[in-house]
Amino acid sequence: MQQSTTNAVQGGFFGHPRGLSTLFFTEFWERFSYYGLRAILLLFMTSSATQSGLEFDTTTAGFIFGTYTSLAYLANLPGGWIADKLIGQSRAVLYGGILISLGNLLLAFHGLPFLFGGLLLVIFGTGLLKPNVSAMVGSLYSPDESARRDAGFSIFYVGINGGAFTAPLIVGFFGEKINWHWGFLASSIGMALGVVWYLLQSKYVAHVGEVSTASKETMPQNRRQFLIAIAGFFGAILALAIIHTSGIFVFTIDSVRTALNFAYLLIPVVFFANIFLGNKLTLVEKKRFVVIGIFFLMATIFWGSFEQAATTLTLFARDFTDRMIGSTEIPVSFFQSVNAMFIITLAPVFAVLWMKLGKKQPSSPAKLSLGLILVGAGFLVLATASSGATLQNKVTPLWLVVVYLLHTLGELCLSPVGLSNVTKLAPQRYVGQAMGIWFLGTSLGNYLAGQAAGFTQQFPMAQVFFLVFCIASGTGLAVMFVVKPIRNLMGGVE
Repeated sequence: MQQSTTNAVQGGFFGHPRGLSTLFFTEFWERFSYYGLRAILLLFMTSSATQSGLEFDTTTAGFIFGTYTSLAYLANLPGGWIADKLIGQSRAVLYGGILISLGNLLLAFHGLPFLFGGLLLVIFGTGLLKPNVSAMVGSLYSPDESARRDAGFSIFYVGINGGAFTAPLIVGFFGEKINWHWGFLASSIGMALGVVWYLLQSKYVAHVGEVSTASKETMPQNRRQFLIAIAGFFGAILALAIIHTSGIFVFTIDSVRTALNFAYLLIPVVFFANIFLGNKLTLVEKKRFVVIGIFFLMATIFWGSFEQAATTLTLFARDFTDRMIGSTEIPVSFFQSVNAMFIITLAPVFAVLWMKLGKKQPSSPAKLSLGLILVGAGFLVLATASSGATLQNKVTPLWLVVVYLLHTLGELCLSPVGLSNVTKLAPQRYVGQAMGIWFLGTSLGNYLAGQAAGFTQQFPMAQVFFLVFCIASGTGLAVMFVVKPIRNLMGGVE
């Protein structure tokens, strides 16, 4: 309590500890880098060689994109463990930022080794930085500062969306108007600025983010586990490389996709089987884990739809949207700033709305189902727009603005509510694992969003969009009809 109060007095940040400004701008630049890369990566991979692109077909580019974004979220799990057990959150944030900047710098060079090497570094860096910078924000406050901590996270959330809003405008401009590799360089410089800021302001977070005493006592064992895992990882890569080059089995995009599909199906099955069969759970706890499973499925479908902003929606903006204002053409990537703009504008409105409604507000399962219905409705709008659009007869950008508005409303209904409820539903001894499965839903959703791009190469866009509408809104409506039984399974948690 004393430390946070002292920080607040000595040059506080909007009445909060000064360390919040350190983490606010670090996260701003991390999200700037992530959303900048996200805005132009698919466009870069599918553009022609004359435009310095890789000339990948949409299916291949979508698979690579979806795999990258899904692994970036999945890396949060080992990233959190490394921070907790080995290096502390403060060093994890620093090392993560450096890896992200170096990864984007590699992408500024042309060639497949630079593409895959750069994406791999960004994945590792995101896994280290993303979960731990948020944890450090919470550590700035003492346990009895709950309201102040919530307000601090609200300010921090503005930084996240500020980076997400700014990145497509700057990185997208450099990438589309000058050269794709200039865009990646801009993303690298942005994260480098975040690292420099973090180092210059590190004294304000020096008291948080260190390895706990308990973890220090088991450090040798933790280090051995880490080294074994790293050796196993690189050993597996080496073995696969030898198998591939020897001709015993030649890996293709299709074979890798099949393996990943199986892995993503197997991981949640193993998780829930371990929870129910390998642990002594009370009947109430088992029922709540059933609800967590339902929420996981809903999150997967939601993010699999929502994250198509960087895949199918980007392709629609590029090919079928009239982006001319007079003699000036709007870069495709600019549209990815619309969601962040709506989030910044509408998040406070939703916060006030839920407070005003009080006990009259919809239940948590109803909010999640409403989120799915809204994101599906966005794809119904897209299906309508694309049904009459051609390369010669393009549609107004307002269609996409309406889609992003519906998707933002859906996000505000589902994302914070689902995150909060998972922490409340899981028994205290399983909170970390439950959060892991929630973020696995985000990871899997990103993977599915990447695969969706390939379907637009095989089927008309209107059909693809209508199918997404049926899956997302159909699931949302189905859950609406069983909200009461789900609430009964939650055992009083709201």
